[in-house]
Amino acid sequence: MSYSRSQWLGVLALGTVSALMTTSFFSAIARIPLGLAVAIEFLGPLLVATLGFGLSRQLLWPILAAIGVLLLAYDGEEWVGNLPGILFAIGAGAGWACYILLTKKVGNAFEGLEGLSMSLLIAAVVSTPFGYASAVPNLTAFGLLEIAGLALLVPLLPYVLEMVALKRMPTSSFGILMSLEPAIGAVAGFVILSQPMTASQMFGTALVVSASIGATVFATKA
Repeated sequence: MSYSRSQWLGVLALGTVSALMTTSFFSAIARIPLGLAVAIEFLGPLLVATLGFGLSRQLLWPILAAIGVLLLAYDGEEWVGNLPGILFAIGAGAGWACYILLTKKVGNAFEGLEGLSMSLLIAAVVSTPFGYASAVPNLTAFGLLEIAGLALLVPLLPYVLEMVALKRMPTSSFGILMSLEPAIGAVAGFVILSQPMTASQMFGTALVVSASIGATVFATKA
């Protein structure tokens, strides 16, 4: 089967963006708390949802989310983030915003999961140089298992489940469920990575989640 120039450009762009988004996110959580990284990254899709309705009262939601991020970044004594980590998280957020737009374009250009499969292959090629220098020289059998598990759990399984979910449930319901991601990230950081949160940081997480739910509900009614 042959593909058009537009189809190839679409999957090349989506694959590249997916690779850079994932790489930026992992670089961010290596430097700043998981909850803060997820909250900053979440500003990307929130801005896409907001700007889709023009400059209006919808801007309230990203502003509310930004206040939440500021609360997350301060634990009452000091700023918990550092500039490189925050910049990587912003890059991941910008990548996520582009990913949403490109996924819609690629989804319309291909049938089923064909476009997604092609973009993941491209993402693998783009990502390889970033991990080769540090991973391959010290690679072990257990390391290969970790990489295989990561490849399954990070890009492949979530993207496929997202597409299947969107086909089986209303977009508004999907958006509200996705809005819980900052809270899930904060809980995962606390339980798995032992990253404690103050009361103000918990409130900041709640603001980010509320802003996303508000933007989703408002978009549904508009």
